[in-house]
Amino acid sequence: MHKTIEMQAAGMDYRALNDSLRAQGASEITVRGVMGQRYLGCAMQDKNLTLYGTPGNGLGQYLSGGKIEVFGSAQEATGDTMNAGEIVVHGRCGDAAGYGMRGGRILIRDDVGYRAGIHMKAYENHEPVLVIGAGAGSFLGEYLAGGLIVVLGIGLDGKYPAGFFCGTGMHGGKIILRCDRKPEGLPEQVCVHACTDADRAEMRPHVEAYCEKFGGDPEALLGAQYFVLSPNPEKGYHRMYTSVI
Repeated sequence: MHKTIEMQAAGMDYRALNDSLRAQGASEITVRGVMGQRYLGCAMQDKNLTLYGTPGNGLGQYLSGGKIEVFGSAQEATGDTMNAGEIVVHGRCGDAAGYGMRGGRILIRDDVGYRAGIHMKAYENHEPVLVIGAGAGSFLGEYLAGGLIVVLGIGLDGKYPAGFFCGTGMHGGKIILRCDRKPEGLPEQVCVHACTDADRAEMRPHVEAYCEKFGGDPEALLGAQYFVLSPNPEKGYHRMYTSVI
């Protein structure tokens, strides 16, 4: 039976709020007045959680299904080690969004802090996806092992939408950046090429999902200039730590 419930989080300790969420039998839960409570939706599998406010660290940690939608911004480690499901943030996220993601999708309307997508990985039919609407801080996709990161660069007028050391140590996956010029000064572990039709086809469903949630014209976004970062097979990240004779 489809059940819905609405809760008020103002003044609640994060432990009490999480205990209450886990105890609910409803499949649709709306929580208002969220203010920094941590670990909301942690390991959730089969519920849809709508949050109003600013959830704290570890939102959707180990998420294994269902959906979390935030009308506001989120703090650090959103979607940490996420397995499946979807997280939608109508705002921005702090550092380490998508840390160690193994599946599912995160849509972020605005920008993210440092180390978004660090250690993302894919296996079997699990392919994590992180879509960032504006820009990303330094170390985007650090040690990326699999999955897809798309940075749409909205509002940046074609400027490079990431910080320093993008893709450092990446050995799998793909980073797609919207910018007018080919990125320069990337780590040696990274190869870069202009976006192909195949790349656009891969990102299309995720760009369409982004526009469905936050507005915008998917065709206009898909028609812009993008560059794709992929691992350099000649320069594996192990060379950062071991000498080669």
